[in-house]
Amino acid sequence: MAAFDTTRAQFDTVSFTGRIGQTFATLVATVVAWNDSRATRSALSALTDRELEDIGLSRCDIENIG
Repeated sequence: MAAFDTTRAQFDTVSFTGRIGQTFATLVATVVAWNDSRATRSALSALTDRELEDIGLSRCDIENIG
């Protein structure tokens, strides 16, 4: 049985445009992760101490989320 490999080996010869695209994608991913953490901290801050205790967190744990 024969196999035909269609994948190409990638080397570090990415074009300048490709590097700009990678940098932009990294920047967008960083902003998205930051915003997710911010929204999570905001939602947790709105909970009461009792609700936080129910999910196993305390107020001081909120700062370490993200």
